Amino acid sequence: MRGTSRRMGSADILWLTMDRPTNLMVIVSVVMLESVPDWDRVLELLRTRIIEPYPVFSQRPRRPRHGVGGYRWEDAPDFDLEHHLRRVTLSRKGTAAEADAELQAYIEDQLPRPFHHTQPLWEAHLVDGHGSGAALVFRIHHALADGIALTRVLLGLTEDADGVPGDLVGPPATMDLATLPLGAPETSGVVASSLKLARATTRSAWDRLRSKGARAAVTDAASLTLRTGKVVSDLLLTTNPTSAVGGTPGHRKRVVWTQPLPLAGLKQVGRLVGATLNDVLTSAVAGALHTYQDEHGREPVDLVTMVPVNVRPLDEPLPRELGNRFALVFLRFPSRDATPLGRLALSKARMDWLKASPEAALTFALISVIGRFPAAVERRVVDFFANKAIGVTTNVAGPREGRYLAGVPVTGVLGWVPGSGRHTLGFCIVTYDDTVRIGIMADESVVPDPEALLVALEDEVAVLVRIGAAGPSARRRRRHRS
Repeated sequence: MRGTSRRMGSADILWLTMDRPTNLMVIVSVVMLESVPDWDRVLELLRTRIIEPYPVFSQRPRRPRHGVGGYRWEDAPDFDLEHHLRRVTLSRKGTAAEADAELQAYIEDQLPRPFHHTQPLWEAHLVDGHGSGAALVFRIHHALADGIALTRVLLGLTEDADGVPGDLVGPPATMDLATLPLGAPETSGVVASSLKLARATTRSAWDRLRSKGARAAVTDAASLTLRTGKVVSDLLLTTNPTSAVGGTPGHRKRVVWTQPLPLAGLKQVGRLVGATLNDVLTSAVAGALHTYQDEHGREPVDLVTMVPVNVRPLDEPLPRELGNRFALVFLRFPSRDATPLGRLALSKARMDWLKASPEAALTFALISVIGRFPAAVERRVVDFFANKAIGVTTNVAGPREGRYLAGVPVTGVLGWVPGSGRHTLGFCIVTYDDTVRIGIMADESVVPDPEALLVALEDEVAVLVRIGAAGPSARRRRRHRS
């Protein structure tokens, strides 16, 4: 029995109605496979692990009639899984770079195509000939779910070496933040939901305050109040400066990505300054942006990106209705600084500030509220905040061990969330099987040469790894071995 008609959540309505020709609200994911799987087996996995557990994949959105009532999800009549599948064969070019370039070109051709609301808002592309292997490319509208939830759904197609399926990803490495124990905003009014959010996100902080002495408690309470005031000020006053990657987006997007990068060297440089892997990867992106601006004859400036923060408990099963449960924070890349260690120190400092701030809580409440605005007001509010950033940067910690899909080893995973407003440049960082890949999605009319940005990124990673290898701990290990 398929799902019944149900009311759409306010955050889901927000993403459904934000589609524009220059920035479609579509999440793009790529699962790379070592060899070509049995596609009939893959289809059965799609049917039993995605379509049946999550009814929204066989439902379509329904607009309120005569403007009365809210949007709803309803079962699509005569739903057929195969209508949402595309089968293509690439030329099986030899080198990894050539194979990736051909797959990237194929994905780019799909990106401008909007979904028709008469059918479920997703599709999967079964791609033969990605070198000697294959790829699964998913395009899924953001209205169905947020990026972390969809990552878990897609990883649910895979199994470990013992054949045990699983959908859990690691901690939300984007911000190294614990998930927020929130109830569904749809169960109460907007004000009540915001109050529930505030209570949930500040409860642990006030518990810590009560456990301290009165003087320390007063000091921490004042600090929390000041941080909240600064966050509100930042949300309203943050601006994204004119730069080599800013402009008016067009219809065409470009995608490129790195080859797998080993984690060991990146972790090593982080230890030099007490930084997390996430801090190191953020600083690597900042270094690439510094180089790109400089090479394009512009004075490097700090660029702002939006970072999603998961608020859904990762130790609980996904709900059947999926939906969107995430917040957004602004991160200012230290892309003006000219030194790798300077960028790393600033990345750590800015991340540490965000981890201790209530910004994620405030923006989660804001997203829930915006989805209830009239469409014209909603777009103006979204643009007001979106245009403060160049795009969105995600960082997902995937499985630490290799996984298999239909018996075939998964060699890599990537996924981009969409931009909005005047967004022109997004990054996705995915750790998987002790490696990391970094993907770039760029607006072709503003950043027509993402390959140059990719080269700068790979060069920056190489510099950071060399710095880590030359650090004190590395020298001590070399002396010990000798």
